[in-house]
Amino acid sequence: MAAAPSPVAKIQAMLAKPKLMCGRFDQSKQLAGMKKPLAANGRFCVVNGKGVLWRTLQPFPSTLRLTRDEIVNYQGDRVAMRLDAKTEPTVRMINSVLFSLLAGDLGQLETLFEVDGSAEANSWNVALKAREPALAKAVGAIKLEGGAYVKSIVMSEASGDRTSIVFSAIQTGDGAMTAEEAALF
Repeated sequence: MAAAPSPVAKIQAMLAKPKLMCGRFDQSKQLAGMKKPLAANGRFCVVNGKGVLWRTLQPFPSTLRLTRDEIVNYQGDRVAMRLDAKTEPTVRMINSVLFSLLAGDLGQLETLFEVDGSAEANSWNVALKAREPALAKAVGAIKLEGGAYVKSIVMSEASGDRTSIVFSAIQTGDGAMTAEEAALF
């Protein structure tokens, strides 16, 4: 008798893997010891093989570009911070996790996390627990939910802080990214 496919294999099969995907994000961060969560929203774009663009629009405009080799934070047109993966090994690990999360690449995530999940007809959920203590300290536990795309991510840090991100208005294909966004790659 053949073994049933793992939830990860089932979920991978459900996920659309567009070359380009953009949409809206709504983020809420609950800091330990604070009553009101911090809210932010904006746009994100995932460009397969290139990176992730994370444009916060509210409450303060800022743009983060993540590629395999670096994290760049823009304030307006100015580069406010640049972290290089060659000098900051954690950059490579964080970027790898973020790419994999946003692209729904659970195979990649399995190398860094214990993955526990379940899949229904057209929805799924996954819980990730970091394998390495350094990663566990940095990101804590992560829960993902989705269908053809990742719909939400909840990160619970060891400190008690909790971040939840909901994705919506997802577009794929050539018209998904604005000229301004494309210029940042």
